[in-house]
Amino acid sequence: MGLGPFGRIPRRGLLRAGAVLAGAAFGMERSAAGEQDGEGAPSTGHGMAGRHGQNRVVGTVDADRNGFDPMEFLTEFDTGVVTTDPDGRQVREWTITAVDREVEIAPGVFFPAWTYNGRIPGPTLRCTEGERLRIRFLNAGSHPHTMHFHGIHSARMDGVPGAGEIGPGEAFTYEFAAEPYGCHLYHCHSIPLKRHIHKGLYGAFIVDPDPDRHPLSREDAAARKLGTPQNADWQELVMVMNGFDTNFDDENEFYAVNTIPFAYFDRPIRIDRSRPVRIYLINITEFDPINSLHVHANFFDYYDHGTTLTPTHRRIDTVMQCQAQRGIVELSFANHEPGLYMFHAHQTEFAELGWMSHFEVV
Repeated sequence: MGLGPFGRIPRRGLLRAGAVLAGAAFGMERSAAGEQDGEGAPSTGHGMAGRHGQNRVVGTVDADRNGFDPMEFLTEFDTGVVTTDPDGRQVREWTITAVDREVEIAPGVFFPAWTYNGRIPGPTLRCTEGERLRIRFLNAGSHPHTMHFHGIHSARMDGVPGAGEIGPGEAFTYEFAAEPYGCHLYHCHSIPLKRHIHKGLYGAFIVDPDPDRHPLSREDAAARKLGTPQNADWQELVMVMNGFDTNFDDENEFYAVNTIPFAYFDRPIRIDRSRPVRIYLINITEFDPINSLHVHANFFDYYDHGTTLTPTHRRIDTVMQCQAQRGIVELSFANHEPGLYMFHAHQTEFAELGWMSHFEVV
């Protein structure tokens, strides 16, 4: 095959070109539909969706085959099993299994993944500050793996080679106190680290503040604690920003929130404008130094790492995170008219390759 006058085109360049061409074709198709409808603007079936941009994937991912749905993942909190130890202390327990499996990360694109409990991201583990946590980790995969938790624990529980790493067929139990409260994550820390993370071994780890430990900020703490009346007022969402290098050249071909590109573009996240929104935002993108979130037509308060009850940034509309950085976003649409409001990465390439979404405010 000849290279032509411009030499070899990298795969990412081909994908960009394909996205532009597919977008142009899709735009023409919609324009024709609009003309047939006798309207001046293209008919989209999703209100403003067609006007925001035309870069798309074609088809849909089979969530049933994958065993997880990014729409359901937004609000799935795994609170484990709660028991009481002989000293009267509350203990929260989970069982997590590392599994090799093929995951459809875009329509017709299958990725040879390493997963926690068969999904990417792994389950969102949620607990309360001060509880004793016990995570039984089983390795049903083909490589050594760990679970490294971003939190406070002893060296023995760090989930790194020599401290919690297990081979195929082995098991290990991590045990530590839930400290500090905030929006955290867990991931594999085996070598080579970039491969174990990129292949899918990561998930959200949320520690709610205990209101009894924060008497001067009891209401703010209670609003964060799952199951309280104050927390019930909030619409809480988990968003894990990730990417996928499908040809293993250390460059991502797809970017997403919760794994599937454009998942929330055609299926916007429905928001009740009478209730505030809280987003647990985590960046675990490999091969890129930063990722970001930008919200259209609104501003938000941001709590870096979620370890404070007062915002670290107020009234911003864009936030950047390096890999493993995370935080809590709080915003309201109370004064907005109903409709579609876009949010996405504010790196254009990331948005065009999948990290593009909508809120549907009702």
